[in-house]
Amino acid sequence: MKTGIILSGVGGQGILSIAAIIGEAALKEGLYMKQAEVHGMSQRGGDVQSNLRLSDQPIASDLIPLGHADLIISLEPMEALRYLPYLTAEGWLVTNAKPFINIPHYPEPEQLQAELDKLPHKVVLDVESIAKEAGSLRAANIVMLGAAAPFIGIEYDKLAEGIRNIFSRKGEEVVEMNLKAFKAGYERAQNQ
Repeated sequence: MKTGIILSGVGGQGILSIAAIIGEAALKEGLYMKQAEVHGMSQRGGDVQSNLRLSDQPIASDLIPLGHADLIISLEPMEALRYLPYLTAEGWLVTNAKPFINIPHYPEPEQLQAELDKLPHKVVLDVESIAKEAGSLRAANIVMLGAAAPFIGIEYDKLAEGIRNIFSRKGEEVVEMNLKAFKAGYERAQNQ
């Protein structure tokens, strides 16, 4: 088992929390894991990106080469498109449909959607609206994790346990709300 995952978005969207949950679940599964992060501009709404490599064998490098990512998980559609050259031909893109417009001359949403429509393996969801239905807009990143769960290569229950472990210090109410968001994203992606 080998899985290369690129996580992308904009500072403050919770990309690094997704990476922490997947990492927690991978370690519980007995997998090897390497991670590299880029988040220098995150406090200014800049690009946040993480390479996450999982394997049942030792991993030499934490960076994913062009054309070798099995999965891109993105909380921002333009950031998803930025990393498409890293995706394998059989790889999956799981992205938020709703743009986070933080720069001048941001592409028109229709242009982004047209590019996303060209991809054969994708899940595109409005994670903010799903998160609101689940109880908190702040859980949009966990909705996205739920939508991506079938493509990660780790059992659903192990990822849910990772959520429980990462958020347990914030109290049971926060844990349950995140588990509900995770399940909502998972179910919505399955229906798509």
